[in-house]
Amino acid sequence: MQTTQIHTTLRRMGLIRTPSMRSGDLLEGMLNDYVGGKPNNSKMRVPKSSARLVAGLTLLQFAFAMYATFLLYYMSPSVDLRTKPDFSWATRIAHQWKHFITQPHALSSIQENGLVINSFSPQEVCEHEKIDFSQKKSNDELMIRLKTELYNEVLAFQQKSFGTETLPELMKMKSRWSTRGPNVPKITVILNHFKRKTLCAQLNSLLNQTLPFHHVWVLSFGSPNELSLKRIVDSYNHSRISFISSSYDFKYYGRFQMALQTEADFVYILDDDMIPGTKMLEILAHVGGTDKYRNSVLGSIGRILPFRQKDFTFPSYRKFRSKEAGLYLPDPAYDITVERIVQVDFLSSSWFLSADLVKTLFIETPFTFMTGEDLHLSYQLQKYRNAGSFVLPVDPNDKETWGDSEHRLAYVSETTVIFKDIVQVRDDQWWKSLTTGYITQWAAMYPQKIDALFYAHSLSEVKALAPLLEKFRTTPGRKAYIVVSGGHYCPCEQAAIALKWPRIVCKERRFKIFDLEIGAISGVSKSDVPIVQAVYSSMRGLVKMHNPSLIITVNDIDASVKSALKMAAETSVNQTALVLLPRPSIPKVLWMADLRPAALPSMIIFTNYPSFKNNFLAYAMNLSNLYFFLCFPDWNRMRISVNIITQNRATSLHRLLTSLKNAFYLSDEVPLSFNMDSKVDEATLKMVGSFQWPHGPKTIRRRIIQGGLIRAVSESWYPASDDDFGLLLEDDIEVSPYYYLWIKYALLAYHYDPQVSLPELSSISLYTPRIVEVVKERPKWNPTEFFKKIHPNTPYLHQLPCSWGAVFFPKHWREFYAYMAARFTEDAKQNPVQIPKSRTNGWQASWKKFLIDMMYLRGYVSLYPNFPNQFSFSTNHMEPGAHISAKDNVVKHDKTDFEVPLMKDDFSRMLPAMKMPPASKLPVLNLFNQAVSLKGLKAAGAKLGTDVITCNGSELVVVDHHTGLPKNCTRF
Repeated sequence: MQTTQIHTTLRRMGLIRTPSMRSGDLLEGMLNDYVGGKPNNSKMRVPKSSARLVAGLTLLQFAFAMYATFLLYYMSPSVDLRTKPDFSWATRIAHQWKHFITQPHALSSIQENGLVINSFSPQEVCEHEKIDFSQKKSNDELMIRLKTELYNEVLAFQQKSFGTETLPELMKMKSRWSTRGPNVPKITVILNHFKRKTLCAQLNSLLNQTLPFHHVWVLSFGSPNELSLKRIVDSYNHSRISFISSSYDFKYYGRFQMALQTEADFVYILDDDMIPGTKMLEILAHVGGTDKYRNSVLGSIGRILPFRQKDFTFPSYRKFRSKEAGLYLPDPAYDITVERIVQVDFLSSSWFLSADLVKTLFIETPFTFMTGEDLHLSYQLQKYRNAGSFVLPVDPNDKETWGDSEHRLAYVSETTVIFKDIVQVRDDQWWKSLTTGYITQWAAMYPQKIDALFYAHSLSEVKALAPLLEKFRTTPGRKAYIVVSGGHYCPCEQAAIALKWPRIVCKERRFKIFDLEIGAISGVSKSDVPIVQAVYSSMRGLVKMHNPSLIITVNDIDASVKSALKMAAETSVNQTALVLLPRPSIPKVLWMADLRPAALPSMIIFTNYPSFKNNFLAYAMNLSNLYFFLCFPDWNRMRISVNIITQNRATSLHRLLTSLKNAFYLSDEVPLSFNMDSKVDEATLKMVGSFQWPHGPKTIRRRIIQGGLIRAVSESWYPASDDDFGLLLEDDIEVSPYYYLWIKYALLAYHYDPQVSLPELSSISLYTPRIVEVVKERPKWNPTEFFKKIHPNTPYLHQLPCSWGAVFFPKHWREFYAYMAARFTEDAKQNPVQIPKSRTNGWQASWKKFLIDMMYLRGYVSLYPNFPNQFSFSTNHMEPGAHISAKDNVVKHDKTDFEVPLMKDDFSRMLPAMKMPPASKLPVLNLFNQAVSLKGLKAAGAKLGTDVITCNGSELVVVDHHTGLPKNCTRF
């Protein structure tokens, strides 16, 4: 009322023109009345009314002189009007006039459609705005200690891992943006208002920023205060401050949807309780322009999500009196001030980020639109853009560096996030984020190490993987989780039922089953890209968080999913390998859970296709003929090739090929080669040429000049690397469906396990002999009976190599080549090696004789299977050939002494404790099937003293494993 009366008085006095007055009318009228006169009068006469007017003006002039004195005092910049009493009429008038002078165009009238609309100054329309409650302060010593300890732990970790800077240090960093010159960034500030009365304070702060804003958008979505908010914006009459309203309440996500429309470099989104200091835009722009933080979202308030508790569950982020509940930063309730930049799990109340990053918020459908936009933004930015969320440090002595100078909503009733239903929704949301690949500060500080992550994209895949998952989970010392696609592909609760787990596992905050909810990104689409993106981004985070040795899934999984899983495994820094298992093979490889984690990744075979790495994505999308491979080509990889020696036994060859084709290969790529002498018959040639090998490449070799069996076998394979293993098979051999599993299991247990040292192991036999073939009488041999006191089915180490199905190790095979080259003569009697009491001394046309000699001299052994009734992984059918029924072979061969039954069932169940025994527990036999030690074998070889170079009785020959050539002697 008083303001209106003053305006009316001034208008009556003519000091304010009315809208009906034309420009200059008032001044012209006064001059005509008091200065000019009529042209016919010779003497100016002053009417009595004019005299009274002059006296009144004189009095008014004196009054204004007094008033001006007050104005000069009250309008001085050194005078804080907020400290003067509100009942002072001079103070109130000074408020109005001071703002009138500083905003000269705010007090005016606007004519629109013939109607006169009065516009008001900001001072008129801004209510007495303030947050009229105080921040609570805690005096709980336990909570203060817990919060402070956790904050210090987080800060110490971040300082050590990537470095944290103080505000002065940040401002010294090189930035692409400046406050002046050509590199001034454009910043759109978005203010979202509903009921709080802080808009004037926010606008005043933004108008006084040391770095000017580009635009300010004031949003009013469904606000009951829309008219008053619009009136405030209009009162500022600023061309770069806009008001945007809607009767529909877009809630928390609407402001980010608006941010998509900006053409600025950055957006700064503020809650209505945030009143930033005047240096805030300058600080934000500078830090946002540094190389270290340019791909980040910056703010002034953040939260660190819960840590895992001792019972392996995660608490609510609002759990009281708990260190594991996480942190609110800064936390004035517990006197925690952020004086170094700190990475948080999500920001609250303000967000400063590049305009390009905003769109990331909408890649996945939010968990809910009712709340949680703050967490969803940070989660999406990290997951899809590798962008971190950081709370900026402040200068405690300079509030202009604060982004929340009046923020007091940490633990008071005015914030919405303390209500039980909201807390539950937000707890569900952050837990969902954590289990779909969100690397929280806890996950970064405490990386896990598990053995396997199983992935199932459909319910049938869950059922197929269930036996192996259960074996991992029930094996002591092993840890494995399962990831399901979720959504309509594979709902978590249905997966739990298939695994015979309670449905509650899908709700409880404990690692066990991860639901990716792939539908949140894929939706209705015929494109494979959303599937690849969703699976890859989630699995990449889970791999980084849990560091599994293996990712295990079925080999017939969707091609797009397979591509995503392979790319996710490739991102691992801890050699995570992808295992694609044929569904029928899964129950047969339960022994995988018994292997030490460090040995598991060596299972993988890497495809040797040209330019594979350069054309990964293009090739991965066509996976019909691609077999499972290792995603890290730079570390050891096992490669087992099958090498067949054949000539003129087409029927026998067909039997061998059928057995090979029907074996279990775990989707490994297994190269197959045929090695034929010059006299190969037509039937064999046709069979070799037409045979389709579904498990890898096929190679055919044929000699021009007949070389004989000794050359045919020894030259059939040569290792390409230290991870290239050769299986040699003559065509009268037949293999068990489990032969490949036996080889792989043995290699992982005794060769690739870094905790196992068994350099004497040179080969793995598929066959269990029934006689002692190096003794003249060839007595019967039954290892099950022999080892019954240890364990009747224990594998054992034997000095005798096997020629009826064995895998040879690359280093020892090179050594054998060099040895044979040095010792081979046409006349066997010229061979200087004569092993006491061994039949092998008289063998003349046998490659095996030279291998036996070398193994005897150097103390090498082969690993042999040992199962009831001598069930084996290969058998010899003793069909006529170079040795059997040969004219110069005087030995009578009884077929029953050589044919053994083939393993037709899961062999791991028959092993000691249903797994391969430790290497140190393997019994050792010498060439004559006598129990000795490895040291005893070496002593016997050294005693013989007939190696290619001369060593004394306590030394053995040492070779260069790259060439196989002998180097020197060494004590054993």
